[in-house]
Amino acid sequence: MSGSANPGSVDIKTLRRDLYSGRVGRVDTVEVPPMWFLRVDGRGDPNTALAYRTAVESLYVLSYAIRAIAKSELGRVHTVGPLEGLWYADDPRVFTARDKDAWNWTMMIWQPEWITPEVVAAAGERVTTTRGSDAGERVRFARFAEGTAVQTLHVGPYDEEGPVIARMHAEAIAGRGAVLSGHHHEIYLSDPRRVEPARLRTILRQPVASG
Repeated sequence: MSGSANPGSVDIKTLRRDLYSGRVGRVDTVEVPPMWFLRVDGRGDPNTALAYRTAVESLYVLSYAIRAIAKSELGRVHTVGPLEGLWYADDPRVFTARDKDAWNWTMMIWQPEWITPEVVAAAGERVTTTRGSDAGERVRFARFAEGTAVQTLHVGPYDEEGPVIARMHAEAIAGRGAVLSGHHHEIYLSDPRRVEPARLRTILRQPVASG
């Protein structure tokens, strides 16, 4: 799911290639500035939880409504950004154990700097009127800052990310005298409905701080 590219359209993946691209096997250190996102918090297995599916649908419904309003009323055109997710748990061992029902998540979609709370509110009203959607009530609009982080590109099924994350932590974080700071962050560059698991492209990011 992504917006179609238009002449003059701002695409965060092109605008910030340093943050939305990578190379398999290479770990980059990046500085992530504060950016605006639509966000929904939840808990449960992303493969089976209704809350997760509803969250993702709400993010896209509202994002496309925001895009339409920005184009018609502000004269600004942007490509809807990729789905992103923050993943965390009270006990981090649930990730290595793949106990997905115990996973907490915050799903997000980037919004350009000219999108205001008023535009988001108008989009919420529009989707309620035209689609009967409660996305405007379900989704929050918030600024999010990560600062210094390390990231790499993973190509393959989501369930095969574990060794890549472990290597990133061991070699790029501990090996550089840093410590984890903030939640594990994933950016989904591929649409899993259209791309086979072996070819899924995902940015894996971890904020860090000096040890």
